[in-house]
Amino acid sequence: MSTTRLIAHNTGIQLIGKVISTGLGLVAIGMMTRHLGQEQFGWYVTTIAFLQFIAILVDFGLVPVTAQMMGERKIEEKKLLQNLLGYRFVTAIIFLGLAPFIALFFPYPIEVKIAISFTTINMLAVAMNQIFMGYYQAKLKMHLQAIGEVLGRIALVGGLALMIWLEKGFIPVMIVLTISSIVYTAAMWYTAIKESTPTFRFDMAVWKAITVKMWPIAISIIFNVMYLKGDTIILSLYRDQATVGMYGAAYRVIDILAQVAMMIMGLMLPLLAFEWTRNKETFKHFYQQSFDMMMLFSVPLVVGGAILATPIMTLVAGSEFASAGPILAVLLLGIFALYVGAIFGHIAVAIEKQKQTMWIYMSNAVITVIGYFYFIPKYGMWGAAGMTLFSEFYAGLMLFLTIRHYLKMHLEVKTFAKIVFSALVMGAVVFMFSHLNVLLLIVIGSVVYGSFLYGLGAISKETVREIVRINKSVE
Repeated sequence: MSTTRLIAHNTGIQLIGKVISTGLGLVAIGMMTRHLGQEQFGWYVTTIAFLQFIAILVDFGLVPVTAQMMGERKIEEKKLLQNLLGYRFVTAIIFLGLAPFIALFFPYPIEVKIAISFTTINMLAVAMNQIFMGYYQAKLKMHLQAIGEVLGRIALVGGLALMIWLEKGFIPVMIVLTISSIVYTAAMWYTAIKESTPTFRFDMAVWKAITVKMWPIAISIIFNVMYLKGDTIILSLYRDQATVGMYGAAYRVIDILAQVAMMIMGLMLPLLAFEWTRNKETFKHFYQQSFDMMMLFSVPLVVGGAILATPIMTLVAGSEFASAGPILAVLLLGIFALYVGAIFGHIAVAIEKQKQTMWIYMSNAVITVIGYFYFIPKYGMWGAAGMTLFSEFYAGLMLFLTIRHYLKMHLEVKTFAKIVFSALVMGAVVFMFSHLNVLLLIVIGSVVYGSFLYGLGAISKETVREIVRINKSVE
């Protein structure tokens, strides 16, 4: 099978899995918001934000590092995987183990502190998954990750349904969340057994190579998390849990959309890293392809999402959370910048310019956190949303300018112009029929957008044939 078709089929399968898991994730959010209400959903948001803050601080960028090192093929694959697993497990245990003790010093309800104490297991499972994600990205077998994610979401929705039926409260719901992550990890680990030998290994020479590759990304991520997750943490210190729940419900939608960006660039990263030192023309092709694909998703999300934000929040979280719609509309404006940042952040890893981008994350963290502490006490979740929007645009613009300086390659914007035009037509149609059901509007908008993309040649007939062709013959 040709590389183009391999990428296309792999992306297509993963997109199907992502659609299913995203749908189940939205169902789970809807079940929790309706079952827990604003205050207790605020407890959930606070618990997850606090643990994500700790977890991302110890993330170390091991997803892109794994994909990059696998793509470089300098260390034997099985040996590298085993050392990455050992490295991740040890570091995650050390740092996540501190989370319950740190939480004791925060002015959170006792239920939140109890949830943090055992939900660290959930974050440990997520941390281990990062290695498998990078591994499957490098092997272009992300469908295995997609299967694991769907199984985890099925366990989550099924468990939540049982808790609702039994009329259980916040703590049992958080236990279900933890179990679902364990299911996800178990599925990833099981499928990895068929590909390799996923056991722990502790070769100090390999750990040193991982650390050397990792530390610039790790420092960037530490500062990155300060402005990505700092909003919810700081909001929880100045506003009640009901307000945190409203903001968190809107942000959960953004989190899910951000995963699509990480998925696409995660697939492209091993190819970009491999071609950078071997064939600049092929690299340029993948670079352009990355930009076009990311714009293909981000532009309609911004246009359609801004129009349908309130109906989407009502659909996802229930009428009690409808007033979070305007907050979602503001946050959705940052999706475009987030996707741009994802492109050039991954390109930086592929061309080994992580160190040269560290200043962006550092300066962004300082400016944004100062902004959070100034605007959140005054304006609550509006202050949080505004500074989050600023941080995404700042990071996206600075990464674009920095990487463009080092690459000396210019992107073609012809396809981008067609995408923007198609999205604007879609937005106009959706706005004209905004009185219709939101699900119907999403379908109508998708059909209009896809039709104009195809008609304008933003998606060529050859590409469509290549993606949908079933023939498995090697080209």
